[in-house]
Amino acid sequence: MSKLRSITWLVVVTIFAVALVILALSHMVTDPAHVIPELGGDAIKNTFQEYVNRKEIPNLLLSGSAGVGKTTIAKALCNEVGCDYIVINGSDESGIDVLRNKIKNYASSVSLSGGRKVVIIDEADYLNPNSTQPALRGAIEEFSSNCSFIFTCNFKNRIIDPIHSRCSVVDFKINGAKAKMAAAFFKRCEWILEQEGITYDKEVVAAVITKHFPDNRRVLNELQRYSVSGTIDKGILSNIADVQLDTLITSLKDKDFASTRKWVTNNLDNDPIKLYRKLYDGLYEVLKPPSVPQLVLILAKYQYQAAFVADHEINLIACLTEIMVECEFK
Repeated sequence: MSKLRSITWLVVVTIFAVALVILALSHMVTDPAHVIPELGGDAIKNTFQEYVNRKEIPNLLLSGSAGVGKTTIAKALCNEVGCDYIVINGSDESGIDVLRNKIKNYASSVSLSGGRKVVIIDEADYLNPNSTQPALRGAIEEFSSNCSFIFTCNFKNRIIDPIHSRCSVVDFKINGAKAKMAAAFFKRCEWILEQEGITYDKEVVAAVITKHFPDNRRVLNELQRYSVSGTIDKGILSNIADVQLDTLITSLKDKDFASTRKWVTNNLDNDPIKLYRKLYDGLYEVLKPPSVPQLVLILAKYQYQAAFVADHEINLIACLTEIMVECEFK
């Protein structure tokens, strides 16, 4: 098996392992009707172990940033309990027809194993809150006798309240455990690279984790990309450097669209949420005070859109163009 192909399946194994650690450190937050006291990591892990022991999966809403292992945990839970399941991606199939076809046809049939069935709806926050999500509420009730639903989302505030109230909500938050989690993931990455016989520089691996953590999937994908030659060395550090705003600020001041577009192309590799935060921190100091509120509104609009747009490059260029036109620099 080639290094590139072998490391691909290890990505799946690793995300599952890290997801379990995150699960152990996360805090469960539920609707008042489904309150589970906020206890330590072991208690949360024990809660999921109890689902496995009882062979029972309730309706769940798993919330957290991209790459932390929400979907992996959902699948692992189904496999451990022995439930048949189907995965539907909300970002790909966000129309009402999803309910009338895939979900209804699957949920209304009897499980081949004789147990309950599970519908995993990945990226449920992409589903239309005015049509598809309300219909899901009805589906939860209609098929409650033989089917459970697990929703995953990056932004739980985009899930309507009637779904919240019908699910136990698990919030994948790292909070004060970030350093501990990053250190554990660093060791896991080292293990993968050593298993694959890839020569690596620890400083480079640490830099990749620092840049993308807690998006573990992104970290592994980047390491896979950099390992194609069989070596991960300091020569790639320039590719993973932090966002630099000096040239961008000059381009925006000069209303130089070509240079602004070039900056966007060079920085598309960065996490969108962190990138917009960096823009806020950097541009705040160089704008005239009356333009700061306009900056905040512009960044908020395009950061929100970044969660579901098809082309991140166009979205970011549109954001910077609006800043260029609407804001005054010192």
